[in-house]
Amino acid sequence: MSATAVHSLWTTAAEPITKIDAPKIEYGQLAPTLIVVGAAILGILVEALVPRKSRYYVQMFVSVVALAAAFAAVVALAADGYGTTKARIAAMGAIAVDGPALFLQGTILLAALVGLFTFAERRLDPVVHGNRVDSFAAQAASVPGSESEKAAVKAGFTTTEVFPLLMFAVAGMLIFPAANDLLTLFVALEVFSLPLYLLCALARRKRLMSQEAAVKYFLLGAFASAFTLFGIALLYGYAGSMSYATIAQVVDGTVQDVNPALADTMGNDALLLVGAALLVMGLLFKVGAVPFHMWTPDVYQGAPTPVTGFMAAATKVAAFGALLRVLYVVLPGLRWDWRPVMWAVAIVTMLGGAIVAITQTDIKRLLAYSSIAHGGFILAGVIATTPDGVSSVLFYLAAYSFVTIGAFAVVTLVRDAGGEATHLSKWAGLGRRSPLVAAVFAVFLLAFAGIPLTSGFAGKFAVFKAAAEGGAAPLVVIGVISSAIAAFFYIRVIVLMFFSEPRPEGPTVAVPSPLTITAIGVGVAVTLVLGVAPQYFLDLAGQAGVFVR
Repeated sequence: MSATAVHSLWTTAAEPITKIDAPKIEYGQLAPTLIVVGAAILGILVEALVPRKSRYYVQMFVSVVALAAAFAAVVALAADGYGTTKARIAAMGAIAVDGPALFLQGTILLAALVGLFTFAERRLDPVVHGNRVDSFAAQAASVPGSESEKAAVKAGFTTTEVFPLLMFAVAGMLIFPAANDLLTLFVALEVFSLPLYLLCALARRKRLMSQEAAVKYFLLGAFASAFTLFGIALLYGYAGSMSYATIAQVVDGTVQDVNPALADTMGNDALLLVGAALLVMGLLFKVGAVPFHMWTPDVYQGAPTPVTGFMAAATKVAAFGALLRVLYVVLPGLRWDWRPVMWAVAIVTMLGGAIVAITQTDIKRLLAYSSIAHGGFILAGVIATTPDGVSSVLFYLAAYSFVTIGAFAVVTLVRDAGGEATHLSKWAGLGRRSPLVAAVFAVFLLAFAGIPLTSGFAGKFAVFKAAAEGGAAPLVVIGVISSAIAAFFYIRVIVLMFFSEPRPEGPTVAVPSPLTITAIGVGVAVTLVLGVAPQYFLDLAGQAGVFVR
């Protein structure tokens, strides 16, 4: 064979590449996330370039402006019809811009803005060496109790890195419920988890407990991420694609052009069932559902309280958004397989959270178990598999997040010599010592209990109604029973505050700056408005309740 013939064998097999297509990114539709990422990167530059004295104010300004601008961008997209008629898949199939995504992004941004105010609070701790300090360690890298830590405290250092960390966490949370392929979902999961692991370890008081909480969260979170990734790999092996829509078509059996390599794996239901189970397991871990909840009480108790409040609110919103999208967009064809499992998870989560909370003696652990029970109530709406189910979950998440941040903001105010007084016995008689703070906390507890005229009642009613109409009436009965159990320990705290004698050596209530007052005020306002006149917001959630595919 001649040399030219051999040469032609080598060269004609492949088409010549004339040009590589540039990715097409719709920057306007991704604006909310891009603004927050930009602010996070700017925050890192501030840490490097701005003198230490001014950093706190610059970081605060950058973060508040970015969160407000990102929220304005979400509102603009919704007003432009991207939540309803113009819903689409952006960024080359990676991100969905639709009603649920925009509603959840708006909720996360508002929750982050309110949470940011509690991060920035600097009047609660006594002045140290002439400097005002916040809830975070003076120098995170120094060993607790070491000389370098004492020197950092004496110099009046504060950890202003918490602001860019918060912004990175928010950026990941914005992408998580809007992700439209499995790889984007996983990247978003890591982007918001890693900053939270760090933030949990940064408490100024009780540093060892805080670091222990962070290590527990990191180890269990790494396991959950590994399960998620393994589930993603199996689903990719099953459907030959990372895209939600393609996987859904393969599950339904409506996929058009099947290549021979795929035909073998598509008949293999084991890949699909195990992959879906592992993926959903990773999401249930983030939600804090039983039996994947064991990290919740320890982390909520050990983390700095502002971080606990932000994490309890925003992580739940992001994780439930992602769970809804996976179940409703990727796996509707598997509904008969995942609904019974979700029934079981919802029942044990509602009852487990409510029953174990009764035994708690620490206010932060009590709120942690309460948040687990609320996860169960929200799952009842997820199980409904109707448009009402989606909108009721969206409404519940919006209502729950502000009550949670407000409640943890109140916890930061009750203090003794060792910092926050979180043991329940210390709260006895708080209603006589500080009637306003006790009354505000009582409002939040009543909302958690789902008492009428609070946002908690409107949210529970919407979720249970959707579940009942979706054929899950027994679940509603169990939900009502666990609500009654939960009401017991919320009312017990109210009785303790108002009908017990205050102890002479009891804690004091610190006078906060306008920042924490704003956070608590917003929480009370949202709780009462959504409780007394919820219809507008229920309608808003109803309009936003349709996923694009």
